[in-house]
Amino acid sequence: MLSLVSISATAQAQGRRKAAPGKEPPHPPKVGEVAPDFELMNQDGEVVSLKALTGKSPVVMLVLRGWPGKQCPMCSRQVGEFLSKKSAFDDVQVMMIYPGPAELLAVHAKEFQGNKTFPANYHFVLDPDYKFTNAWGLRWDAPRETAYPSTFVVDQEQKIVFGKTVVSHGDRADVATVLAELP
Repeated sequence: MLSLVSISATAQAQGRRKAAPGKEPPHPPKVGEVAPDFELMNQDGEVVSLKALTGKSPVVMLVLRGWPGKQCPMCSRQVGEFLSKKSAFDDVQVMMIYPGPAELLAVHAKEFQGNKTFPANYHFVLDPDYKFTNAWGLRWDAPRETAYPSTFVVDQEQKIVFGKTVVSHGDRADVATVLAELP
């Protein structure tokens, strides 16, 4: 039920190519580019699209490691920090993308969520079989890896105004950094 046609078409129009998993470093869309639209599903089976969210407000996107064979403590810490500062994001949509193999991804995502309560403007979505992750050039295809941890801020014109992708598990964009980059 994923709609990723628009990602590939936009990426090709911008001269970017899909990720070659495990063969090269990450190559996400760049600051200043229009963010390729995509649709992913949340745990309730509802479709969430970037275009719909940017129609409401700027969007903060957290690309998590998802399910690399265990829950990522750095992802848990980052999500916890964003949840602890949720009032700072009242006027922003926050999307958390959880990639992994489709089989049992929903089960692992539910485990990751635990008893966390997400406000209405926080959207925890699944990326089964890395369709989004590959299309955005973020696939980290190595043993016990899934995606390069990344944070983006996308404005209401769907332009990327901030992006940080790391090639390690740590050194992620924190709340203060993201708040300073919001339009």
